[in-house]
Amino acid sequence: MNDYKLLTPGPLTTTESVKGEMLFDHCTWDDDYKKITLDIRRELLSLAHVEEEDHTVVLMQGSGTFGVESVLTSIIGKDEKLLIVANGAYGERMTDIADHSGLSYTVYREHYDKVPSSDAVQRMLKDDAYITHVAMVHSETTSGILNDIEAVAKVVKAEGKTFIVDAMSSFGGVDMDVEKIGIDFLVSSANKCIQGVPGFSFVICRKDKLMESRGKARSLSLDLYDQWKTMDKDGKWRFTSPTHVVLAFSKALKELEEEGGIPARAKRYARSNRLLIKKMKEFGVKPYIDEKNQGPIITTFYYPESSSFSFQEMYDYIKERGYAIYPGKVTEADTFRIGNIGEIYETDIIKLADIFRQFFQEHGLEVTE
Repeated sequence: MNDYKLLTPGPLTTTESVKGEMLFDHCTWDDDYKKITLDIRRELLSLAHVEEEDHTVVLMQGSGTFGVESVLTSIIGKDEKLLIVANGAYGERMTDIADHSGLSYTVYREHYDKVPSSDAVQRMLKDDAYITHVAMVHSETTSGILNDIEAVAKVVKAEGKTFIVDAMSSFGGVDMDVEKIGIDFLVSSANKCIQGVPGFSFVICRKDKLMESRGKARSLSLDLYDQWKTMDKDGKWRFTSPTHVVLAFSKALKELEEEGGIPARAKRYARSNRLLIKKMKEFGVKPYIDEKNQGPIITTFYYPESSSFSFQEMYDYIKERGYAIYPGKVTEADTFRIGNIGEIYETDIIKLADIFRQFFQEHGLEVTE
């Protein structure tokens, strides 16, 4: 088997100890297993800097998109309207969810390399009194940009609206005080910055906002309120849970704490990201996002000037030497993406840079030694 590390925004490279937790089978009705679920929920509240009195956590089977769809289709009623703030593919995915579920919504679209303006959001809220909820992505991995959720939250809360944040690729890797920022529903996933494996998403909710959603859900399996009411009793999931994934996530949370918590992990990610950008610039490879708005999770790069190779050629070359990178999602430019979350360290970035140097040289591009 060709063993390689993932330089992607998730799934990502996990530790052997996290993978090892999945060697054990658990019964979903078992009290020990239900306790693990309860412990996970409490730990996530702690990482979000919120208290059980006002907030709760709901775990939801499926990928991160399942979690986003659960929130959007569970809390927005028939007489309510959603404003989607989109500057990438994952903001646009919210519009797909809204279309499929028949939600009333409008969209504020920004260019993929621009941070959405809080002033523009405020104008839209003032111009349309029917808007009751606002949703946006924090770390938009389409480009690698880190959006300013604090500025948007300020105007959303000032207008008395509900704020939903897709923090899929930032929670656990970027420290954030959910209460202080003003986030009512934050969605993330097991296989992102907590460094677990794919299989469930989680939603950190204000309890009062969650309770207001009772009876609004457009789906049985994705009903956020009903999932919470069942899970909140003793940790039992409504329907079959991904037991092995839950065990791996519990271990991943312990390893996050051992690393020094989110602040320490954020520093590691940021160091690797800065080193990656520095090394790629040595080859004349420029990032798509400017330094001010570049997030620490994944970076989009332009192809080198005068390049004639395909992404597949580059991907295969790098994979054969131990790493997997990501294709670009920016439609108006030739780009590729490199993530640096998971079990990726500065030594990996240096090795990767050497591989890129060799590849570029073999394809006739001048690079510095």
